[in-house]
Amino acid sequence: MLQKPNVLLAVGPLLQREVDLDELLDQLVHKIAEALSADRGTLYLVDPEAGELFSKAAHLPELKQIRLKIGQGIAGTVAATGQMLNLPTAEGDLRFFRDIDKRTGYRTRSVLAAPLRDRDDNVIGVVQVLNAKRGSFSATDEEYIKRLAAEAALVVENTSLYALVRPRRNDRGSPPLPVRYRYNRIVGESAAMQRVYDLTRKAAATDASVLLRGESGTGKELIARAIHYNSTRRDGPFVKVDCTTIPPTLMENELFGHERGAYTGAEARARGKCEAANGGTLFIDEIGELPLPLQSKLLRLLQDREFERVGGTRTLAVDVRVVTATHRDLEGMVGRGQFREDLYYRVKVVQLTLPPLRDRGAEDIVRLAEHFLDLYGRKHGKPLIRFGAAARARLVDHRWPGNIRELEHCVESAVVLCEGAEIAVEQLALAAGAAAGPAAAGPAATDEPFRPRALADVERQHILRTLAAADGNRSRAAELLGIGRNTLLRKLKEYGKA
Repeated sequence: MLQKPNVLLAVGPLLQREVDLDELLDQLVHKIAEALSADRGTLYLVDPEAGELFSKAAHLPELKQIRLKIGQGIAGTVAATGQMLNLPTAEGDLRFFRDIDKRTGYRTRSVLAAPLRDRDDNVIGVVQVLNAKRGSFSATDEEYIKRLAAEAALVVENTSLYALVRPRRNDRGSPPLPVRYRYNRIVGESAAMQRVYDLTRKAAATDASVLLRGESGTGKELIARAIHYNSTRRDGPFVKVDCTTIPPTLMENELFGHERGAYTGAEARARGKCEAANGGTLFIDEIGELPLPLQSKLLRLLQDREFERVGGTRTLAVDVRVVTATHRDLEGMVGRGQFREDLYYRVKVVQLTLPPLRDRGAEDIVRLAEHFLDLYGRKHGKPLIRFGAAARARLVDHRWPGNIRELEHCVESAVVLCEGAEIAVEQLALAAGAAAGPAAAGPAATDEPFRPRALADVERQHILRTLAAADGNRSRAAELLGIGRNTLLRKLKEYGKA
C-alpha cells in the first residue's frame, strides 16, 4: 500500500512567510484533491458574521466564489453537523445543492466532505472533493480526508485568516469585519493598504530595487518579505541588515565580509550578508544610517552586482535583489550632502510608502488588535479573552505614534495584565495625551499657558520622556521616536545620559 502524502509537508514551509494567501490555499486544495484522486477540490471557510461558508480556494474556473448558508448543500450540512459526508451518488440526495452545477455546467457525481476543526474543536471550514476518479470514494478515503482536514485546519490556524474565521467572542461594539486578507501575516484592508498590496504585487513580479518609506513600526520589513516570498526568488535566502544596530566601523564587514588577515583577529575568511543573500533578496533596513564611505560601495553592488571583501583584491559577483527601507528624509539628506544622489535614484526604482496606523482607519486598527489578541491570548493561555467596549473605543481613538509595533506591545501587555475575560481601558498601556482627533494636534489640546522654549530643550525633554516611557529600553525608545538607535545614543551622549 502506498504511503499517503502529508499536505503539511507540502505547504508547511510557507506558513511563516508573507506569501499570497490565495496561492498558499490553492496549493493546499490541489494537494488534497490529488491525494484523494478527485477531479476537483474546494476549501470552504466559515464567515461567522454572515453565518455562511465561502469558497476560499477551489478548482472553480466558472465562478469567482461560492457562498452557502450553514446547513445548505453538502458543505453547509457538514459545517452545521460537524460530521463527514460521503455521497457515492450525489444526484437524488436531498442535501445536494444543484444550483451550483446549474451555474457552472459541471456535473457532480460523487462527493466527500469533512469539517475543519481548530484546536478548540470549533468548525472553521470544510474541505470537499468531487468526482472520485475511481467512481466513488472508499472507506479508506473517508479516513484519509479526516486526516487531511485536520492538517488543513492547522494550516488555516497558522495564517492571518484565523483571527476572522474562528467563532467571535461576541465583543460588545465589535463591528462586522469581512473575511479577506491578501498576504499572510500582513493584516489590514483599508484603501491605503490596498494601494500598498497593489504595489507589492507589481514589485514582486520584477527584480527592480525597491525603497520602502514610512514611519518606524509601520511594517516595512513585512512588506519586504512579501516582495521576496511572492517573487521568483522565493526559494532563495532573505537576508536582513539593520543599519541602526551595527556600529559604522563594522558595517562594511557586515555587508561584504572579510579575508583572512584583513585586520587583527580576522583569523579566517568570513562571508558578508551580500554573499549570504546570493540567489535571493538583501534587505537593508534604515539605509539612511549607512555611512557615506559605504554608500559608494553599495552603489557599485546595485549597478554591477560586484564587490570585494574587506582586505581582499578579488572581485566577487552575486545575483542579489536589493530592497531598502527608511523613515528618514532622504531627499533632504541628499541636499545636505549626507546621502549620495546617484545611490538615492538607484534604490528607489520602485518606491512604496507605508501609511502610519493613524491614517488607516478604525477598521484596520480593530483588525490588527484582534489579530494580536488572538496571537497573545493563545501564547499566554487566555484564548477566550476579549476587549471591553471602552477599551476598544480607546484603541481606535489613540494616535499610535509607534504604529503597529506600539499596538502589538499594548495588546500583549493588556493580555498579560487582564485577570478576567474582558480587557478594560486601564489595562491598556497608552499615553494619556495621545488620543486622536482635532484637539490632539492643536493649541487647544492643553489648558496650560504657552511658554516659548528653545527647540533643543523641547527635543531633549521629549526624548528623555519617551525613554522613560519605554522603561529605559533604548531600542524601544528609538522605535517610538522614529529615529535610529545610533542617533538616539548620540543624543543621549550629548545630554550626558549615555
